[in-house]
Amino acid sequence: MQTNITGQEAHKKIIIVGPAYPYRGGIANFTDSLFQELKKNNSVNVITFLRQYPSILFPGKTQFEDFDDKKNYAQQLIDSINPFTWIKVGRLIKKERPDLLIIKFWLPFFGLCFGTIAGIAGKNKHTKIVSVCHNVIPHEKHTGDKFLTSFFFNKVDYFILLSNKIVDDLLSIKSRAKYAVLPHPVYSQFGESINKQEAKKHLQLNDEKIILFFGFIREYKGLDVLISALSFLKGKISVKLIVAGEFYSDKEKYENLIKALEVENSIYLRTDFIPSSEVKYYFSASDCVILPYRDATQSGIVQIAVNFKKPVIATNVGGLGEIIKDGITGYIVEKNNPVELADAITKFYNENKEAEFVSNLAEVASKYSWGSFVNGLLQLTEN
Repeated sequence: MQTNITGQEAHKKIIIVGPAYPYRGGIANFTDSLFQELKKNNSVNVITFLRQYPSILFPGKTQFEDFDDKKNYAQQLIDSINPFTWIKVGRLIKKERPDLLIIKFWLPFFGLCFGTIAGIAGKNKHTKIVSVCHNVIPHEKHTGDKFLTSFFFNKVDYFILLSNKIVDDLLSIKSRAKYAVLPHPVYSQFGESINKQEAKKHLQLNDEKIILFFGFIREYKGLDVLISALSFLKGKISVKLIVAGEFYSDKEKYENLIKALEVENSIYLRTDFIPSSEVKYYFSASDCVILPYRDATQSGIVQIAVNFKKPVIATNVGGLGEIIKDGITGYIVEKNNPVELADAITKFYNENKEAEFVSNLAEVASKYSWGSFVNGLLQLTEN
């Protein structure tokens, strides 16, 4: 394996396993940021997938980003449905004897794959195995989830959880797990905020009030609740919703709801995958970000919003309230309640809260650095 060393003399030899470029999405972005921070003082390699999902399990148009040579650092070695590749990668890591093996976990589907890799690698009696858990129990549950997750977790020495919400989930599967809760760091790789009018011009928007729903569209994210909330804003405030993200659930359902509620003129549908280079325009053009989730553990979308100093109106689920402070950096409302969501949006504009919330967000952003996250991860494994 090639060794990537930058910055100071390497302290640890580390291998990260999980989604990474050329795969796209929030977890791959997380891997990239974690790699960039760790390699400042360590020797770090990343192993990702030859095939992440079989096409029958992937609802989007493509799993891949456009080619970028600067991000092409990961080795594509794992086929999620080919056990021979799991064994090969496990043996490779066992032989390499890294001090730490960090495995990203978010779906039970990968339990057998990651458990096999970790089980073989750990036989060298040197490598400590850490799992960074984006979820423990998935938003969309299936038979066998607990078995698959347990198979992997039984091979793991330490767990990093991104919110307090999933502590009980972890302990229900591995009661004596060693873990630390380290909040999701701020995503900064999408660039700096730009002038709001410039961003609107780039996106071909008019000079109007803009709220943003960003990210893959799945049932648990509650976009239908937000669309319903728009109908309760009629006659109160004039606001436009941008839906920026690819449909991973029934597109027709949302289109029919938009027509039935007659809110077509209040929505911009930008429902292709949003390239990384375009993310800053959507957040910069918006007044606030809306997360009407039915279920959540934490959300990388919140930390993109924090990076761009954008207030967030979100539902009271999972760990969202651990980052969004009600009445300080945004509002927290009850889930599945379009009336309450509409009232929060109305209050945000009628009380001119944007400047106040933006000012408070500057302090929040400094608390969630990648340096702090890495220090917490290394402290857990050293103690």
